[in-house]
Amino acid sequence: MNMSSIDNISDFLQTIGPSPRLSILVAIGEEEPCVCHLEATLGWRQAYLSQHLMALRKMGILISSKEGRNRHYRLSDPRLLTLIRQIADLQGESLPELAPSPDCCCPNCSKQREGGCN
Repeated sequence: MNMSSIDNISDFLQTIGPSPRLSILVAIGEEEPCVCHLEATLGWRQAYLSQHLMALRKMGILISSKEGRNRHYRLSDPRLLTLIRQIADLQGESLPELAPSPDCCCPNCSKQREGGCN
């Protein structure tokens, strides 16, 4: 048995395990939201969110890109969302629907709303 493989799997699970990080992964889902969108959706301060995003990015779970002043995140492997759904199912739980927040005023969100942001 290759113990380094077990250690790598353990590190991965420890990285995604805290509930704020699972919430981020579920909120990102199959999309590529900006940080301000995640802030509005989850109701967290940017500094708190950034700490978790950095840990997920360092582990290679998230990929970030920059568009102007906005940083966007997406899952590096969409199978992760399937895994999270399967774990929820094993636990007899359902994942929350983390719908986009109407409070986000980033360029992407304001383009999708008539009249832009207030």
